[in-house]
Amino acid sequence: MTRHAEVIGDPIAQSKSPAIHGFWIERLGLDADYRATQVDAGGLADYVADRRRASDWCGCNVTMPHKQTIMPLLDRLEPLAKQVGAVNTVVKAADGKLVGRNTDVAGFLEPLTDRLRQQHYFRMARVIGTGGAARAIVSGLAREGFTLVVAGRDRAKADALLEELDPSGEHHAAQIDHFAAATDFVFDDRKGCCDLVVNASPLGMKGKPPLPFDWSHAPPGSIAYDIVTDPVDTPFLKSAREAGFETIDGLAMLIGQAAAAFTHFFGIEPPREFDGELRERLMA
Repeated sequence: MTRHAEVIGDPIAQSKSPAIHGFWIERLGLDADYRATQVDAGGLADYVADRRRASDWCGCNVTMPHKQTIMPLLDRLEPLAKQVGAVNTVVKAADGKLVGRNTDVAGFLEPLTDRLRQQHYFRMARVIGTGGAARAIVSGLAREGFTLVVAGRDRAKADALLEELDPSGEHHAAQIDHFAAATDFVFDDRKGCCDLVVNASPLGMKGKPPLPFDWSHAPPGSIAYDIVTDPVDTPFLKSAREAGFETIDGLAMLIGQAAAAFTHFFGIEPPREFDGELRERLMA
C-alpha cells in the first residue's frame, strides 16, 4: 500500500512542497506519494475527518490560512506547536491520533545555525508580519536571545503576539508603515552584533504588493531574510542586495521545515546531500 502525505492550503497551486518531497521520495526509492490539495476554510473540518479514515495517509503540511484554525481539530499538539500557537505539520501517529507539530521554527533557524553558534553582544531582529509563520519565527528568535521589533498592519496584534509568546522579553511592536519611509537614525557600532530583517508576511508574493521597507532602518551588517517562495527572489531581497546587505531566501526555510516533516511522515531522513540539485530544480 503506497503511503501518501500532502500539503493543504488556500491557495495551494504555488506550493513547492510536492516538488521537494517528491524529489526526496524519488532519491530514496520509497513507495510513497506526496501531493497538493486545496482546502478552503469551510472544508477544513471535513478534510480532517476524511483523512482520519484513510489508512494510507501519513499526514500533511499546513500552509495559509489553516495553521491556527486546524489546531482544535487535532487530537494532540506537541509542546512547541502549543507554545507557538501554530501547526504546519500534522502526523498520524501509530495509534491513529492526529498530532499537530511545528517544524517552521527549526526550518527558519536552520540557515542561521553557524551564526547562532557564535557569541554576540546583542541580537536584534525586525520581523514584518503577525500570522502563523511569524509566530514560529518570533518564538524561535526569542529562544535564541533576540530582542524583537514586530511590525504589522495592526500594531495591537503585533503587541499581543509578543506578549503571548515572550512576555518577559524587552520587545517592541510597530506599524508596518513605520519602515516604509527613510530614517536618518544613526546606528551605533554593530561589531559583535547579529541583526536580522525578516519578511514573515505574504507581501512580495506573486499577486501581492511588495513589502514597503526602506533599508535605512537596517543596521550595518544586517541579514535580510524573506520567507516568500513565489517568487524566490523577491523585491525585498533584490532591494536588500542593492543596499549592500546579505540575503537568505525562502527556499532555505521551506526545505528545512520540509526535511523535519518528511522524517515524521515516512520515518526516514531525507537525503540532504542533494540540496543543491533540489534548489536548482525548484528554481527552474
